[in-house]
Amino acid sequence: MKDKRLRREALAYHAKPRPGKIEVVPIKPHATQRDLSLAYSPGVAYPCLEIEKKAEEAYRYTSKGNLVAVISNGTAVLGLGNIGAEASKPVMEGKGLLFKIFADIDVFDIEINTEDPEEFIETVKRIAPTFGGINLEDIKAPEAFEIERRLIEELDIPVMHDDQHGTAIISGAALLNAAELAGKKTEDLKMVVMGAGAAAVSCTRLYKKLGVKAENIVMLDSKGVIRKDRENLPVSKAEFATERDLHTLDDAIEGADVFIGLSTGNVLKPGHLLKMAENPIVFAMANPEPEIDYETAVKTRSDVIMATGRSDYPNQVNNVLGFPYIFRGALDVRARKINDAMKLAAVYALAALAKEPVPEQVNVAYQTKHLTFGREYIIPKPFDPRLIYRIPPAVAKAAMDSGVARKPIEDFEKYEEELIERLGAETKQIRHMINRAKNNPKRIVFPEAEYADVLKAAYIAYEEGIAKPVLLGNKEVISKLKKELEYNEELPVIDLSSAGMKGKIKEYAREYWKANQRKGMTLLEAERLMGLTNYFAAMMVEKGEADGMITGYSRSFSTSIRPLIKIIGAEKGVKKLSATVLLMTKKGPLFFSDAAIIEDPSPEEIADLTKMTAETVRLFNIEPVIALLSFSNFGSSKHPQARKMQEALHLIRERYPSLIVDGELQADFALNRAKLKKEFPFSDLSGRKVNTLIFPNLSAANIAYKLIKEIHGAQLVGPIMMGMRKAAHVVQLGAAVDEMVNMTALAVIDAQNKEHKR
Repeated sequence: MKDKRLRREALAYHAKPRPGKIEVVPIKPHATQRDLSLAYSPGVAYPCLEIEKKAEEAYRYTSKGNLVAVISNGTAVLGLGNIGAEASKPVMEGKGLLFKIFADIDVFDIEINTEDPEEFIETVKRIAPTFGGINLEDIKAPEAFEIERRLIEELDIPVMHDDQHGTAIISGAALLNAAELAGKKTEDLKMVVMGAGAAAVSCTRLYKKLGVKAENIVMLDSKGVIRKDRENLPVSKAEFATERDLHTLDDAIEGADVFIGLSTGNVLKPGHLLKMAENPIVFAMANPEPEIDYETAVKTRSDVIMATGRSDYPNQVNNVLGFPYIFRGALDVRARKINDAMKLAAVYALAALAKEPVPEQVNVAYQTKHLTFGREYIIPKPFDPRLIYRIPPAVAKAAMDSGVARKPIEDFEKYEEELIERLGAETKQIRHMINRAKNNPKRIVFPEAEYADVLKAAYIAYEEGIAKPVLLGNKEVISKLKKELEYNEELPVIDLSSAGMKGKIKEYAREYWKANQRKGMTLLEAERLMGLTNYFAAMMVEKGEADGMITGYSRSFSTSIRPLIKIIGAEKGVKKLSATVLLMTKKGPLFFSDAAIIEDPSPEEIADLTKMTAETVRLFNIEPVIALLSFSNFGSSKHPQARKMQEALHLIRERYPSLIVDGELQADFALNRAKLKKEFPFSDLSGRKVNTLIFPNLSAANIAYKLIKEIHGAQLVGPIMMGMRKAAHVVQLGAAVDEMVNMTALAVIDAQNKEHKR
């Protein structure tokens, strides 16, 4: 049933709201006739003529230098086989998405409808001038070897068949570190390779370059050990054929130090593993079923060092550790090819990175207290933010040293800064936030669980391990929705209309009445309010029977927040609650305050909400850089709204001198560093990347974030309540499912933080 639901959700993901996963976006002004005359005729003629005179100028005047083609004929799609060119398109689009989010490389996916190698090669050669590099994907062996070899020889841009070399590079780094942990030298390793396809052949070739001796390698295919006396061996298999009297895996595995699996699931049995040498190294990389199950392997041999292709086990051999960063380095020096020196540079850089102290955000992302180099951590994790500025420089330097770079990098320190800036470590904040929540999930109440989207969000949070949802609503309605949505797992449901809840409602009502009886509250009114899911949920949080709550989907913000204020209230020392909104924009994360509560804050209130916003920003492992916004710059207007921000700045600097903050200033100067530095070099924000915007009033903040969200499709987290004693949060009316999931993660993190403070 879960697979059925996954199918439906995956199809909807690819089809709505727009089909596909990638798009082409203009990066130059195009609003006026003058813009269009520069972009196209007649202005476009001038760069054309420059390129005609010197082809290299294409890198200067077009997007070629940051454009990679992901090309396939669909003959060997991972897990699906030969499904054809058109059916492979979703996979190629997915590869393009990974290039973009991990290395900021633009991609056109191209599916070529031929299985003839010559036709394929000729097609790629004819379109090659469009691109700065070519990533070949999912092409069956042995044709893949000839296609790649010819294209590397006949083109002057980087070409790499990732299925071959990606796996080789990542597993090569893992092999170096595993051998070190096992106390063995690569030249002494006795290796068995199960599988003889493109990936297996390329992996084994690379291992030889890392020091593994040819005479110590035994390769097997579906017919058994590849021996020299076998007839009609293709060249790629003949390269690894042996004369030894070995025929089966059972023969070959005796005394082996390393097992490399690139074949099918469950072919390596516990008996085979027991025959291997001390501290055996097992890379079972078949997907989704490894050659031997991880739990079975470690139970059979406690000394095994194991890697798989799966994310739910230690040491995942994931190609995303390689191809985005290898192409990034190759493109940035305009390399003519990706050669062995560049691949080996990536191997050694990955291996070295695994030995360094791991950033805390990586520990949080992978729900571990302290990742350290060892048997369960021999290669970096895919979400390690250091990959973008460690692997490309190593690849670029190797390209320069080996003579294939056409544009050498002169200042590698500056290059590393550009890589960080290009991608922005903060662009992964949503993933880090969700992974941090998963590290210690909390009980979150959903008082609007009778709505399909709310129920979806609750179940996604449950299935992803983000939270422990508690559903409030009519049990029959929720049960019917669950059936329609095909959710089988039982989550706690509280139905306030059931007879069994009368006592609890009366208990909560009496407590609420006692706290408010001198404010005009009657016991009868208290009982009526506690029969409402929002009030009941707030009381659950207040009483510690839940850790947090998410509401607001079906009600206005003011209606939703009222029970939270009346029942839970503000933290000690907080004079007024406020709210910030986080948008994941192309400029990185931006916080907007106050975006939901205080209509026209005083200078005192602005100072307080700035401090609370800074604390919220730090929850995301971001150091706040704060701009106080107005329609004026540093006293250029004497209008009361401008003076208010000036007074607020004075109070903030007086009370919270450690904050990086300045103002008042206009939004364009706050977000455009070059503009700010040119006109106002004295500003404390000069040269810094602003990530937190404080507005003079609610109207400005609310309008600004909603405009940006709708126009640019920025991902939203919020409004985030600030100053509450407990983790209670209000989403926007009609919030999308993913927004509610994000807010659930935020509520969990908030609850974690409040628990830590206590």
